[in-house]
Amino acid sequence: MPIATPPLVVALAYDGLCTFEFGVAVEVFGLSRPELGPDWYRFAVAALDAGPLRAVGGIRVEADGGLDLLDRADIIIIPGWRGAREPVPGDLIAALRRADKRGTRILSICSGAFVLAAAGLLNGRRATTHWRYAATLGELYPDIRVMPDVLYVDEGNILTSAGSAAGIDLCLHLVRRDFGPEAANSVARRLVVQPHREGGQAQFIEAPVPTAREGARMAPLLDHLRERLAEVHSLSGMASQAGMSVRTFLRRFQSLTGTTPGDWLLTERLGRARDLLESSSLPVEEVATLTGFGSAATLRHHFRRRLGLSPANYRERFRRVAGPAPTKKGAVITDHAPPHDL
Repeated sequence: MPIATPPLVVALAYDGLCTFEFGVAVEVFGLSRPELGPDWYRFAVAALDAGPLRAVGGIRVEADGGLDLLDRADIIIIPGWRGAREPVPGDLIAALRRADKRGTRILSICSGAFVLAAAGLLNGRRATTHWRYAATLGELYPDIRVMPDVLYVDEGNILTSAGSAAGIDLCLHLVRRDFGPEAANSVARRLVVQPHREGGQAQFIEAPVPTAREGARMAPLLDHLRERLAEVHSLSGMASQAGMSVRTFLRRFQSLTGTTPGDWLLTERLGRARDLLESSSLPVEEVATLTGFGSAATLRHHFRRRLGLSPANYRERFRRVAGPAPTKKGAVITDHAPPHDL
């Protein structure tokens, strides 16, 4: 059923505008997407400063109006800021506080968190920003629970993302909330990015960039694991398939993926479970079996820990159209895997 008026997304523009972060907002919310129907977002740009605005890189931006646009917005995006210690004008702070009182959703990308912090909108909340600025955010605003190592934080009407590209993840997360997973996946395909990364995923990996040779050697194993998520996998078996000792395998796996084999498998299994919950009517117990968790209780535990929702609540929130049930490929599942089995 069509909604009365599509939500209005207003992105803030200012002199010294962060070009990439602003571009993320435009790309996700500002382009026409007729394939997603007539209810797609409306988009406008609100100028903080008078006259044509000069963005980073010399690009000039012409806005649709001034800060009064924020009073009409359903969603406000703060795409970065001039600097962590740059003052935030009082009229912008007042407009954001009015918006917050109305229940407007307010989203910051990267250093835009400092604007929300200056307005007092992050006090007592969890929030994130680029990892380089996280310590400064905590120092300047000790009432904020800074999350320095996540991609984004969703606190209901207040949402913050980490540096630059994490803004894409947060914007897609918002699309997912508003229009469901199919719409978010459609936008992600147009952007040629991963459809969904969890907000709790690490911002960066403190590890050397893997060589092409390492990636080529590990790729067949990763494909094998993705095709057999329902099965139990041992470290020794994975190392053997990769043609390495267990110790070398663990080191190179971490270098390539930024995580351990166990955590990588858990993320892949949760992703597959989400897909099944969104697209099928399979019982949770069967979803758990098909994705290698072994029992509904184990699936619920990991779902709550990673996503903050039970599988049933997730399905209720994100399910769209049920599709055909997948078939199990003869995997043997055990509730309690032996040591080093994942």
